[in-house]
Amino acid sequence: MSREWIGRRRKDVCQNTKSKTRQRSWILPTFGIDAKLTIKTTIFLSPFTPRERLCMDRTNRWCLLLVIAFSNLWLHCSTNQGNCPPADWVLRNGAIYTMDAARTWAEAVAIDEGRLVYVGAEDGLKRWLGAHTKLVDLQDKMVLPGFQDSHVHPVSGGIELGECNLNGLTTQEQILDAIRRYAEQNPNAPWIRGGGWDLPIFPNANPHKSLLDQIVPDRPVFLSAADGHSAWANSRALQIAGITKDTPNTPNGRIERDPKTGEPTGTLREDATELVSKYLPEYTPEDYVKGLRRGLEMANRFGITSLQEASADEKYLEAYAELDRRGELTARVVTAMYVDPAQGVAQIPRLKELRQKYQGTRLRANAVKIFADGVIEARTAAVLEPYLDKPGDLGKPNLEPQAFNELVTALDREGFQVHVHAIGDRAIRMALDAFQSAVSANGRRDSRHHLAHIELFDPQDIPRFRQLGVIANFQSLWAYADSYITDLTEPALGPARSRWLYPIASVLKTGAVMACGSDWSVSSMNPIDAMQVAVTRRGLEDSTGAAWIPQELVELPAMLAGYTINGAYVNFEEQETGSIEVGKAADLIVLDRNLFEIPAHTIHRAKVLLTLLEGREVYRDSAFEIGR
Repeated sequence: MSREWIGRRRKDVCQNTKSKTRQRSWILPTFGIDAKLTIKTTIFLSPFTPRERLCMDRTNRWCLLLVIAFSNLWLHCSTNQGNCPPADWVLRNGAIYTMDAARTWAEAVAIDEGRLVYVGAEDGLKRWLGAHTKLVDLQDKMVLPGFQDSHVHPVSGGIELGECNLNGLTTQEQILDAIRRYAEQNPNAPWIRGGGWDLPIFPNANPHKSLLDQIVPDRPVFLSAADGHSAWANSRALQIAGITKDTPNTPNGRIERDPKTGEPTGTLREDATELVSKYLPEYTPEDYVKGLRRGLEMANRFGITSLQEASADEKYLEAYAELDRRGELTARVVTAMYVDPAQGVAQIPRLKELRQKYQGTRLRANAVKIFADGVIEARTAAVLEPYLDKPGDLGKPNLEPQAFNELVTALDREGFQVHVHAIGDRAIRMALDAFQSAVSANGRRDSRHHLAHIELFDPQDIPRFRQLGVIANFQSLWAYADSYITDLTEPALGPARSRWLYPIASVLKTGAVMACGSDWSVSSMNPIDAMQVAVTRRGLEDSTGAAWIPQELVELPAMLAGYTINGAYVNFEEQETGSIEVGKAADLIVLDRNLFEIPAHTIHRAKVLLTLLEGREVYRDSAFEIGR
């Protein structure tokens, strides 16, 4: 039998030495019991100075002695029927899919001081029950590890929820009505700002400024698209920004124009949005904190206990740090700090400073984010062959290949995890080439770099994820024939190239690691929705239609792994969370039904009833009752 105890040191351990956590692992024969003990701490910052290494070695030796002494008591409680302290929680009579290496099932779990102390059959629970134990009769409900969202925007999405929120609206009339109501309800707002409008609602994904002028003629309006790669402005906003028919396009963006007059239509692409956004009133620190709270509340409601913030500047980092300091950060968070393509390697010293500054109890700023290209719908994704409706246009990557290679190689050398937005097949190839360059220059290391979105592939690049150890970070909710695909994507690519849109199954067949993310607020944060689309390749309410590109259908266990243990792997936390195993943190959720026992087209109807983070309740459905 084996038991695993994971510890993290987060405080200074020697005078005048900066606090860092180092990975050490011992396999120990535990006295008198046929068991082994594995002790691991996780490296967050590197390299260490000689003084720090000496300090850490001394501290780890003391920690080792303490854990050896503790392990005998702990293993005695885990393997004997003796008098042991009762657990804080016991969940029994359930369908518990542990996501361990063997994908085993259990009937019950016990939780004490935030750790899983028992996972197994009902008959092993008695010793964990006490007068103050919270006892939950699951009544055959499903238990899973807490979900992990490997690409999400809780701060910006949460702020958007408090503004002119257009997410989920399906017609022009609904959108215009929502803008009108918001303007009437906020007569003193200097700007009407918000977003969430879907590109396919408007012809050519190009809403016109005149629609906004009719509603709000006297104040500037700036509304981001749901995908974050376009924006819609009225005439007043364009006037403030000085945008006219003579204004040139930005280096990595485009001002949409009337084909007859050359006048700006009001739609801006990529970094052309910054021509207007730079005039928006600044958010306050409290605005960022409030937005983050809203985002985290939604995440916990959907069963998410760990996430990777997909693009953070220092204001975002400070919001995360503030909640972490207060003990109110209700998810484990790794932040991918935004990398400005224009600054190249010159920004790395500043990124290192931010990495060192923003290390907390549940917060680690260890990753960086590079936007390689835009999106196919706006024809800003970098593709290998021209768009059919824009002859000769290959889209434009945000970095040239040599600069991309140099930047990724330098970031890899400094120990950063690199998180890349790549949509088009050329962007995917360039990113993989950059990772290959880093390996050639720096050697292989446990980097866990990942590419997100990865929509359009050249089949030749599919095996390279496994070969390079790059994680494929899919947003599988997009992998069906909605209007984004049928109206704005397939017509620009043609059938042969469209075959290789979101080839999730093909990537998995190579043995690559797949993680999953929502990209909220671009689309629903709910992992269960994304799982259903992946296993059906149909819309959520489509129960009988044909699967879109059926060769790429994925099995449910693979999707569950992508949202649990593989997500933990992305964040270097697979020893701490991501599966339900003794010794790990009690990050788990209860669903109202077993996903393996229902038709695939009904998976999205499953509901999270309870979310625990380190054994602490961070969400509970009001109808879900807990025993004594």
